[in-house]
Amino acid sequence: MNKLLAAMLVFALYGSTAVLASEAQVLDGRTIISEVEKRLWGRTSQGRYEMTITTPYWQRTLVLQVWMQRPDKSFIRILSPAKEAGVGSLRIKDEMWNYLPKVERTIKVPPSMMLQAWMGSDFTNDDLVKESSMIDDYTHEIITEETIDGELAYRIKSIPKADAPVVWGKLIYLVRKGDLMPLRFDYYDERGRLIKSLTFSNVREMDGRQVPTRWQMRTIEKPENSTVIVLDEVTFDRPISAKIFSLRELQK
Repeated sequence: MNKLLAAMLVFALYGSTAVLASEAQVLDGRTIISEVEKRLWGRTSQGRYEMTITTPYWQRTLVLQVWMQRPDKSFIRILSPAKEAGVGSLRIKDEMWNYLPKVERTIKVPPSMMLQAWMGSDFTNDDLVKESSMIDDYTHEIITEETIDGELAYRIKSIPKADAPVVWGKLIYLVRKGDLMPLRFDYYDERGRLIKSLTFSNVREMDGRQVPTRWQMRTIEKPENSTVIVLDEVTFDRPISAKIFSLRELQK
């Protein structure tokens, strides 16, 4: 009987330790951001997106074909409307190029232009092609938990490392605690000023995973402007041909 009680005590202590270890892992900022990145992008992602850009003066919708191989390759091709069809953006590691088919010209984008708007949207070159690594270029810290729409969420502060080639001075993530679903990303400059916010909504299943399918970016200084990306169809973690990420493919 004593041996049985001792065994039960050891099991209980081991189980408690395992639960605490699991909770400690969940409460690590880097782990949470890593899970968010996996959910949104996977090791690879490819699919069709719609981007609607709205200003007080005009609105237009672009249909995009996107390929990403994390962490260092991405390719975006505009499919429509006809006026912009064929325009492409390619990133390989820390180099980026834009292709303009009307003038048959390929332009290399310098690092100083990574914060420039992509096709007049509220997304920058860096946002679209993900030049910086959210996991490796920043340190991540949970600063609080708060209730959003009746559910608990982590507020995580991400600060760039000293030698990281990043464009933002600070990032704040709001991530739902129950399933680590991203709710909002806030982007700050080096002076600590909030520049823009990206909110996520319309969660549904795509290629076997639950993902937010509506992403809205708003720039603080232009409150009447917005850019909405809607995921039409996306597949994750499927092989992508190496020839996709090439200047030859960009210039087709």
